[in-house]
Amino acid sequence: MRVVMVEDNVLLAEGMRHLLQSAGHELLARVEDADSFVEAVREHRPDVSIVDVRLPPTFSDEGIHAALRARREVAGTPVLVLSQYVEETYAGELLSDGNGGVGYLLKDRVARIEEFLEALERVASGGTAMDPEVIAQLLTRKHDPLAALTAREREVLHLMAQGFANGEIATKLVVTERAVQKHVGNIFSKLDLPASESGHRRVLAVLAYLE
Repeated sequence: MRVVMVEDNVLLAEGMRHLLQSAGHELLARVEDADSFVEAVREHRPDVSIVDVRLPPTFSDEGIHAALRARREVAGTPVLVLSQYVEETYAGELLSDGNGGVGYLLKDRVARIEEFLEALERVASGGTAMDPEVIAQLLTRKHDPLAALTAREREVLHLMAQGFANGEIATKLVVTERAVQKHVGNIFSKLDLPASESGHRRVLAVLAYLE
């Protein structure tokens, strides 16, 4: 994969560079501020970008604003936010265009290198990768729009929101993949996601779950 990264912490950035190169990925550019990141995305059109939320000069939410700008200027460019914080409003906005190719992971909760690389690849391919804590914080400030779903369907949708495929969900819930497929079909039906949208229905279902 071809990667652009915006991260102002030099030690973390160099560690990330080594990790990406060791996994066979190419770091096209590493920048330290929001404007430079948007310029780098326009120039390189990367397969995926890694974005820190809090960047110079104010160290508030410049990074996630830059991610939103990049996705507007280069439509659908995949972005994985890697942060110490959950910016609830902007995390929801990042997901709201329905195009997929987005992720939001918390630095302190990335337990294994393999998990991070899998999440990065999932986002690059147009999927989603959401930390469960991000999902939980988004949901605490919203009413529940999914009253029609059963408890098991909610469990399946929760794992879908984290980016897991049907086989992985089956393993985690200790059920058959066929059972998961049935639950996913029920979720699509109850959320009124028509078959014509099958290519994006998982993304749309996750958006309904988060919104």
